Amino acid sequence: MTKNNEIQPEEIWNDEKKAGLKDFVLSHSKKQSKDRKLRNELLAIQYQIEDYIENENYDDKLRILDFVKMYLNTLNISLKKLAELFEMKDSNLHKYLTGERKLNANIVLKLSSFSHIKPEYWLRIEVKNELIEVYKEKDKTQDYQKYDYRNLLANSH
Repeated sequence: MTKNNEIQPEEIWNDEKKAGLKDFVLSHSKKQSKDRKLRNELLAIQYQIEDYIENENYDDKLRILDFVKMYLNTLNISLKKLAELFEMKDSNLHKYLTGERKLNANIVLKLSSFSHIKPEYWLRIEVKNELIEVYKEKDKTQDYQKYDYRNLLANSH
């Protein structure tokens, strides 16, 4: 019988090592400047947006407003202040951010400039949310199966 020389997961990630890593991260974090901490928080929001867009889970819908609120909380500013920055009424901006009104290029470019992320991300959130609404109506998604190219091929032979 041969001896198993494989490293076991518990040898790498045990409670003691996890606690040590947490202490290291916390001590390193305390040494960071306020500007660096802010950039990290903003980057974390961007990663959440990217993850939301790429995730194929259609159960949880996050509105553009939810992501904008993350930015507002991190930057400690109000939606009203953001609307002023965007040169529009806060009630009007709110309608775009909740999906009551469709985003337009003007709003998307303002959001992009504000958040420092690509304008396409904001549009992709809106598109994903529209698809979520369709997926919620199971009967509706089955209706689209008739458009499968294989149906054309089966009928043409």
